[in-house]
Amino acid sequence: MSEEKNVVEHSYDDSDIQVLEGLEAVRKRPGMYISSTSERGLHHLVWEIVDNGIDEALAGYADTIIVSIDKENIVTVEDNGRGMPVGIHQKTGISTVETIFTVLHAGGKFGGGAYKVSGGLHGVGASVVNALSEWLEVTIYHQSKIYNVRFENGGHSVRPLGVIGECSEEEHGSVVRFKADPTIFTETTSYNHDTIRDRLRQMAFLNKGIKIIFTDLRMENEKKVTEIFHYEGGIKEYIHYLNRNKTPISKEIFYCEGKKDGIEVEVSLQYNDGYVPNVYTFCNNINTAEGGTHEEGFRNALNRTINKYAKDSNLLKKEDENLTTDDVREGITAIVSVKHPDPQYEGQTKTKLGNSEARKIVSDIFSENLLRYLLENPNEGKIIINKAKVASEARIAAKKAREVTRRKSSLEITSLPGKLADCSSKDASISEIYIVEGDSAGGSAKQGRNSKFQAILPLRGKILNVEKARLHRIYDNAEIRSMITAFGSGIGDEIDTSKLRYHKIVIMTDADVDGSHIRALLLTFFFRFLRPIIEEGYVYIAMPPLYKVQRGNNIRYAYSEDELENIKKEIGERVNIQRYKGLGEMNPEQLWETTMDPENRTLIKVTIEDAIEADEAFSMLMGDEVEPRRNFIVENAQFVKNLDI
Repeated sequence: MSEEKNVVEHSYDDSDIQVLEGLEAVRKRPGMYISSTSERGLHHLVWEIVDNGIDEALAGYADTIIVSIDKENIVTVEDNGRGMPVGIHQKTGISTVETIFTVLHAGGKFGGGAYKVSGGLHGVGASVVNALSEWLEVTIYHQSKIYNVRFENGGHSVRPLGVIGECSEEEHGSVVRFKADPTIFTETTSYNHDTIRDRLRQMAFLNKGIKIIFTDLRMENEKKVTEIFHYEGGIKEYIHYLNRNKTPISKEIFYCEGKKDGIEVEVSLQYNDGYVPNVYTFCNNINTAEGGTHEEGFRNALNRTINKYAKDSNLLKKEDENLTTDDVREGITAIVSVKHPDPQYEGQTKTKLGNSEARKIVSDIFSENLLRYLLENPNEGKIIINKAKVASEARIAAKKAREVTRRKSSLEITSLPGKLADCSSKDASISEIYIVEGDSAGGSAKQGRNSKFQAILPLRGKILNVEKARLHRIYDNAEIRSMITAFGSGIGDEIDTSKLRYHKIVIMTDADVDGSHIRALLLTFFFRFLRPIIEEGYVYIAMPPLYKVQRGNNIRYAYSEDELENIKKEIGERVNIQRYKGLGEMNPEQLWETTMDPENRTLIKVTIEDAIEADEAFSMLMGDEVEPRRNFIVENAQFVKNLDI
């Protein structure tokens, strides 16, 4: 590292590991500790161990973390930090390493001073990973000796800590190697390469100078078995990466950092020619997806500083109304990262920072540096102000258009004759709306539905690509306006999911290229302007069958190529196969039986696991930049089956 390490001046020995309680019930109720035992929970095991290495790096004692996955899905995480304490812990009477891995809430993060900041889950990480592993081994390089301990069957020590060799004085650090327990993770024990890679890349961006090396031995037939993430520019380089599929309007990427009262603040931003703001906030490397006080401080300072600069520079007249927060945020990509010694989060998920002092500290540091940047870069300042002024004009136009779509009473739904066939139920919790493609499919769906709780909204043609449009154009689009009115929740900053009229919004399109495009356009609209309804689990994709397979009076439906082959094996090869290219090819009874009947249908719930990755995907696939989209198509063309044009 080029900069001098900021080392925590405190010991890291046996007395620093404080014990709060035991390890009971982790295996019985794993969801309490890692959210779920699905693929998401499986990856949580990796994050916990990696976080420990990051904490060593933040304390100034490590600069390299190596993560590897072998063909048996065994994970190894190595850091070149101090190495975990190996002496006997005074409260437990066993080695401190065994204490860390077998006692819940045993760690160096509870006021002992070993770490100034930490992103880990309050010391539960190592012990929970051990409890949920088939086996786990720890190897420690410490004071010229190599120590090793092994646990099996949910955290039981089968080989107590002992010296297994010697090493040089220069060698130091910890190696944790584990295999997830398949009796706990019954859904899968196979790690997703892209999920691990993307998270490790993000950690490297958020911690400038730290080198993270990722090796996936399962990828030996691919080009990239090992990838190295190392960014001296930190979040400034992150902004450049996030905007790679966008068109920046400012040449420079703004960056500032500062520290006050033990709280470290980093902010970086750049404007692009898009219309959607993307502000990502982090506290101690945790993505605070719901924002919090640090984001409030950033938002207030951005608004205040840009308005002050605009009026002081006569880019905005003194008598003009101030630009709003929405105006100055249009097209911004920004990252706010704070390192806090005692973060307080709202809720259990750590997605919203609650420390009130963070608001003023972020605001003060950011506003002072942003104003200096604008004064020193007047051309950049002019570009930013002009974009905000155009956004202001568009906001006023959108406000007028919005009034047209506002639904003041439930009777107004009759203003959509021939489009919305509403359900009779007024109970949103059981009501569903199917968004279907075209009049033919709409007619079948209307006849085949259960009108008590299923509404049908046919769309005529493809909706507007909202990735390339401002809000007033979106309100001018008849098909989008129909959806907004039907849903009843409002959109954008005004969305209120408690007013949503249907708790299942089902996208039902044809299984061809046009159907896929319409689905992508709808998902882009939902992601950009109705994201809370996705986050709260109200958006679904219908899975109509691809084939009707008939032999005599025996009729079966296949939803995939594999299912088709299995049916043919089961009832014989001499069958009549009909390929459904459109929903309109099915009569109402078939559509109900295969796609709309809650007893038989298959629906895919749309989720946003990582908003940052989702934003990148939508920008790439639906934005103006052609090259990234072309590269994506080339790389993924091999996976396409049944391409109907």
